[in-house]
Amino acid sequence: MLHGFPPLFRGILASLLLALNTLFWCWPLFFFAVLKLILPFAPMQRSLRFAMHWIAESWISVNSFWMRLVQPIKWDVKGLEKLDMTHSWLVTSNHQSWVDILVLQYQFNRRLPFLKFFLKKELIWVPVIGLCWWALEFPFMKRYSKAYLEKHPEKQGQDLATTRKACERYKTNPVSVFNFLEGTRFTPEKHDQQNSPFTHLLKPKAGGIAFVLDAMGEQLHGLVNVTLHYPEGRPKLWDLLSGQIKHIVMRVKVVPIPKQFIGQSYDQDMAYRAEFQEWVNQLWLEKDQQHPLAAFLPP
Repeated sequence: MLHGFPPLFRGILASLLLALNTLFWCWPLFFFAVLKLILPFAPMQRSLRFAMHWIAESWISVNSFWMRLVQPIKWDVKGLEKLDMTHSWLVTSNHQSWVDILVLQYQFNRRLPFLKFFLKKELIWVPVIGLCWWALEFPFMKRYSKAYLEKHPEKQGQDLATTRKACERYKTNPVSVFNFLEGTRFTPEKHDQQNSPFTHLLKPKAGGIAFVLDAMGEQLHGLVNVTLHYPEGRPKLWDLLSGQIKHIVMRVKVVPIPKQFIGQSYDQDMAYRAEFQEWVNQLWLEKDQQHPLAAFLPP
């Protein structure tokens, strides 16, 4: 353990390990991605996806190693016992920090199928890791404003088409499709701008997971609803790298997906849309009531 060393030393070491870990695993990942492009046979595609997911899980395992190396984090985690690797899941969480992604990967690695995040299309240009996301078939989304769609109605429904195309590829292997419902990280300023009805959360955006349920709802075993809390305040990525996060609280709840929400059209059925948004808002209300820290910890 390196927690006795200065944070700057730990941060530099962890950053180096993260970079080397990524560069080490990206090359076999790219090799299998090329094979998957030139061998379009279903059994081969399935085997190559398993191999690529194993590579991604190994990358996460090394990241978990350096997280333990720089600081022994006190984990307060409940609700993992109902998870398994044999089913496909829809996963969501509140969004506090960039640290959230590494925290979720740490706890879910080899407890759930590999997490596939919805990403902004522009992120494909991130050096190295953008190509890794592409190779692992992360869904890249192009978001359009309401004003843009009014001028270009032909773009309406393109997000749904992208989601369906991505989810079609997920039918051969178990997968965990992840979406931050809030769409952005929580800050007091964003909370005030939204006039959010929730005390500790931003407003959820139901469209993303509604599209997933439309595209692959019958494959999904349930919704994994995660609540994250950092008792020492919302951390930055550097805080994790430099070993300055000492306590993380995580609650995991498996929620059945109502059958009436599977295979419906969120864009065209306004009654379904209203009912689905109400269900998501209720999930968020329950999550909001788990704050503050006293709600997580035993008396």
